[in-house]
Amino acid sequence: DDEANHLLLQNDLPAVRWVGGVEIEHIAIATGGRIVPRFSELSADKLGKAGIVREVSFGNTKERMLVIEDCANSNAVTVLVRGGNKMIVEEAKRSLHDAMCVVRNLIKDNRVVYGGGSAEIACSVAVSKHADTVAGVDQYAIRAFADALDDIPLALAENSGLSPIEEVAAAKSRQLKEGSPFIGLGITQDPTEDGYHYCDMKKVGVFETLIGKQEQIQLATQVVKMILKIDDVIAPAPGQ
Repeated sequence: DDEANHLLLQNDLPAVRWVGGVEIEHIAIATGGRIVPRFSELSADKLGKAGIVREVSFGNTKERMLVIEDCANSNAVTVLVRGGNKMIVEEAKRSLHDAMCVVRNLIKDNRVVYGGGSAEIACSVAVSKHADTVAGVDQYAIRAFADALDDIPLALAENSGLSPIEEVAAAKSRQLKEGSPFIGLGITQDPTEDGYHYCDMKKVGVFETLIGKQEQIQLATQVVKMILKIDDVIAPAPGQ
């Protein structure tokens, strides 16, 4: 309360009146301190360490924030996201979350695949070759899976304002000709001599984590299998 803050300040011990539950846990982790409910339980071994504790104000409304720097556990970091409206803030938070997930995936498994649709095209070619070795009606299902993999680079080319069928066909032809699974759609690159935008994604430096790509394909496959298991759809009659 105010009286406790006043008495602490008189003894050169400035205090914060209130800190939320999650924030106080983060502060304890960062400073290496322990959370104690009463002063009688306070001891030297439960104290945390920080180099600087300061209050900063920002924005037109002069909002105030307490900044704790040079903590004992330097692995703890706070990212302050500010924007002109809520949508911009949420988009920035989503981008940060995606970036951290990519780093997490790389720490778990540092293997990568190259982007620009090159991985999907290479998988499509490999699945199509495997379909040639399968007899019976299963061959049609395997070829359909290969065609579904082509939808990703097709969508990439279409969203970039290019001719999807021609661009993907040119990239696939180049992969087969050079025997390189790194050939993808270089949307931001200048067209080649034949007018297409395929290029070596390894040289351009466009890649993504193997874990992320595996999860994308596995999730899409599971969704399709779940839909195929539905043999009937019950829908209300018109007007009901």
